[in-house]
Amino acid sequence: MHPAITYIQEKRDSFVEELKAFLRIPSVSTKSEHKGDVQKAAEWLTAEMRAIGLEHVQILPTAGHPVVYADWLHAPGKPTALIYGHYDVQPPEPLDLWITGPFEPTVRNGELYARGAVDDKGQVFMHLKALEAHLKTQGALPVNVKLLIEGEEEIGSPNLDPFLLKRLDLIGADVVVISDTAMMAKGVPGITHGLRGLVYFQIDVEGTKSDLHSGGFGGAVINPAFALAQILARLKDRNGRITIPGFYDEVRKLSAEERRAMGRLPFSEKKFQKDLGAPALFGEKGFTTLERLWARPTLEVNGLYSGFIGEGAKTVLPGRAMAKVSMRLVPDQDPAKIARLFTQHVKRLCPKTVRLKVTEISGRGMPWLAPTDHPATQAMARAIQKGFGKQPVFTRTGGTIPVVATFTRLLKVPSLLMGIGLPDENAHAPNEKLDLDNLHHGMLSAAHLWLELAQTQVR
Repeated sequence: MHPAITYIQEKRDSFVEELKAFLRIPSVSTKSEHKGDVQKAAEWLTAEMRAIGLEHVQILPTAGHPVVYADWLHAPGKPTALIYGHYDVQPPEPLDLWITGPFEPTVRNGELYARGAVDDKGQVFMHLKALEAHLKTQGALPVNVKLLIEGEEEIGSPNLDPFLLKRLDLIGADVVVISDTAMMAKGVPGITHGLRGLVYFQIDVEGTKSDLHSGGFGGAVINPAFALAQILARLKDRNGRITIPGFYDEVRKLSAEERRAMGRLPFSEKKFQKDLGAPALFGEKGFTTLERLWARPTLEVNGLYSGFIGEGAKTVLPGRAMAKVSMRLVPDQDPAKIARLFTQHVKRLCPKTVRLKVTEISGRGMPWLAPTDHPATQAMARAIQKGFGKQPVFTRTGGTIPVVATFTRLLKVPSLLMGIGLPDENAHAPNEKLDLDNLHHGMLSAAHLWLELAQTQVR
């Protein structure tokens, strides 16, 4: 057995305690009051990177939260891997739904509960410990490695692309490795080879200059809440199909073989529904749940606000209403075109009796789809098989990692997505958690990956 593998096995319990320290930092990137905590998380990372033996460790400023960089480049003739991840986390609200505090890491039934446990601190930590295992036992890595860990992924990475364009000298690599995705299920490790893109909007509807008494003014002016509800209701038809003209024009159709491959995966719609606690599943007619999740675009309302929402009654006619709406995109949809079509359509749907403002917020994400037969991808498949003891499956995901398309465009190298999350681990929701068995086997897989890539011609 390779010494790095033995090292990971021996330190399994102590690694969990180290991860808890990282998870205690409330690095919520979207809230200004946590700016100092985001910086603290970056500083924790740099200290950890130096301790395990990485070099050129530094916190690099952006227009927002900083990027953390480190490398080890002493394997001449071997590939260079760029490891990407993020240290920022989602807001923990609603707090009352957490069994234990979101920043009080707690182990229950072999699962570690905390905000950021699976998305993405635990998965970043996985790679750090795999690198540590090689450096502490061998004094060297089998390949050259760079790490780029950002602090704004949860707000759409608005400042990452400008940073990367300025620092192409820093990020050059032969392959990119990312762990910010999920497995199909417990005991079913996987490699993600497709991501959906993203555009995100806020719709503001204004009626009167202030809230009004609903008895004194109701029936005389339009209710912005009703106006907004009518707009939103008309964005989809009863079959779940998006009504925006031109929205589907560039959607890449699934081939018969792609549909058969998805159908062979170990996925149960009944179990999926039960795990979600949903009374029924719903989506675009004519497609399976996996097809809708992975290969079809969507439009969803992410937030609504209007009028009085406190306890009890207040007979108010609201002066304003607001909705946040996101669209997940698939190859070959262009986020810029979809943003334009959405804005035009909402304006057409809006009645003349209210004032409308449509604002694009967060960063755009391009959809991404990669082949599964690249030598680097096959090297990762062998590493996962050794780490988990099972052959991985190839999957897509409905989520968005904008930087993947950016790396593809700038570096023109393969991206390898090896996630260890599970679909029910509540990323972005209360009681986020990480299966500790998956964390351990993920570390083993990452340690094997460097050994496999050292023997692979990736270009």
